[in-house]
Amino acid sequence: MAAEKTEKTTKSIPPYIKALSGSLGGIVEASCLQPIDVIKTRLQLDRTGSYKGIIHCGTTIHRSEGVRALWKGLTPFATHLTLKYALRMGSNAVLQSAFKDSQTGNISQYGRVLSGFGAGVLEALVIVTPFEVVKIRLQQQRGLSPELLKYKGPIHCARLIVREEGLFGLWAGAAPTVMRNGTNQAAMFTAKNAFDGFLWNRQEGDGKVLLPWQSMISGFLAGTAGPVCTGPFDVVKTRLMAQSRSGGEMKYSGMFHAIRTIYAEEGICALWKGLLPRLMRIPPGQAIMWGVADQVIGVYERSYVHNAAS
Repeated sequence: MAAEKTEKTTKSIPPYIKALSGSLGGIVEASCLQPIDVIKTRLQLDRTGSYKGIIHCGTTIHRSEGVRALWKGLTPFATHLTLKYALRMGSNAVLQSAFKDSQTGNISQYGRVLSGFGAGVLEALVIVTPFEVVKIRLQQQRGLSPELLKYKGPIHCARLIVREEGLFGLWAGAAPTVMRNGTNQAAMFTAKNAFDGFLWNRQEGDGKVLLPWQSMISGFLAGTAGPVCTGPFDVVKTRLMAQSRSGGEMKYSGMFHAIRTIYAEEGICALWKGLLPRLMRIPPGQAIMWGVADQVIGVYERSYVHNAAS
């Protein structure tokens, strides 16, 4: 009976509220964690061993390019996180409602996983891929002097890619991005719900609002599995997005060719390059996002859902 009440109450939370909660969380996350993302990208693109690790990479960028270089690509990163989380949270809510049993209002774990995977695929195709192509092209440039940089900013970068490589140049690396995001979100939404129940005895829609630190712990734990499982997809995505079609013959012709080539030339561990900075960025990022998102959703539940029910 309690489960039935929980799931039926969840229906009363509109997808746009969850979308808003995600977008606000994305703004905060991007502002805090952009330097880690820059370091991750530089490590993944490093084929010669120029960087000896996370700290060496960060200090090298700071010393040779200035502290502002650690926030390269912030505008597309923050915009893409805001839009991505809005689409992710909203589409997951819509998909979950479609998978709920019409009689009881319950949703199975299978339906929860499929809802998360579908939300990840949608965000990858609509938002993540083009924004990350621009972000990675900006991040791989060394130096801060505009006259020495090919791409002068996010808008100029996007226009130049379309002019030189065609519109689909903005969707380079779409296949591994779809696989990465779909798997990540299937695991994340399922794990977040499980950790909320296991740690804090909270069920989605029951009116109980977690304290921000509780949401952050659940979000952090839910965000750890994805990077380990999807490391190869993330490395391949970065390599495919970084290579320009305007420069003649491309090194990698697609996702599977890139995986085989990286494995043959650099060894299997190269497929998990940048894993540590991903683990330094994604779980804390999920902690920040859920710490904000749960509060927004909780305010709506307290103000409208349960007041209306009573």
